[in-house]
Order: sequence, then structure tokens, then C-alpha cells
Amino acid sequence: MISLTSEFTDGKGRHARGWLFFDAECAFCTRIARWLAPILERRGLAVAPLQDPRVGALLGMTRDELLREMRLLLSDGRQFGGADAAVALAREIWWARPLVWFSRVPLGMGALRGWYRSIAMHRSCAAVTCPVSRVTKRA
Repeated sequence: MISLTSEFTDGKGRHARGWLFFDAECAFCTRIARWLAPILERRGLAVAPLQDPRVGALLGMTRDELLREMRLLLSDGRQFGGADAAVALAREIWWARPLVWFSRVPLGMGALRGWYRSIAMHRSCAAVTCPVSRVTKRA
């Protein structure tokens, strides 16, 4: 079991039930994390950037692996990434439960993972210019 109590607190000295780690260098990700932070805090979950040097060591991942997708780490040691993290978070939030239900229908989780990968791959496109489209046009 991983103990987050020795690694992270929620900034107010309390220990969280889990942590959502997001890409703080991504404006799109940061906006979503700021919006989710108070919702998650009421449920005992906290938000922190993937770029925190302690996160890589805590999750046993390299920087490149970390930045592929958001990560959710619960205090019991369970880890989720990408769409699986979104579904795990949806279990905590009553109005997000339809995402959980959708994940249970045949091919639902596969569709969610595909959508998540597509959004993650183009997440910097939420800005005015999209470096991904420039690369695609050159190829």
C-alpha cells in the first residue's frame, strides 16, 4: 500500500484520500483542474501537477510517461490513468455517474479511452494555434 501521507497533503495540512495529477504546462488541463479542484476537495481528493518532482518517484514513472495522461492515485495504492482516471473520478461525483454507466456498456470503455487519447494528443490545440496540426500538415 502506498502512503500519500508522507508525500503529500492537501495544502491545508490534511491528508487527502487520493490525488489527481494533471499537466500544469497545458492551459486546457490547468483550466479543468482548477474547475475540478473544489469539487474534488469536498470529496477528500486533491489536485497537484504531474511536474512536481515527487510525483514521478511516487508513481514510479518517467517524466515522458507521466505527461501522456492525467493520473489518479488513491490512498489505498490504486492508480488510474487517462479515461480510467476520469471514470474513477466520475464514481465520486453524483452528476458524473453517466460516464460510469457508459463505461460499462459493450465497447463503452474502449470508446472512452479512444476519445481520451485523441483529446490528450491534441490538448495544446485548445490554444489559438495548434502545433499538432502544423506537424500533420508537414507530413
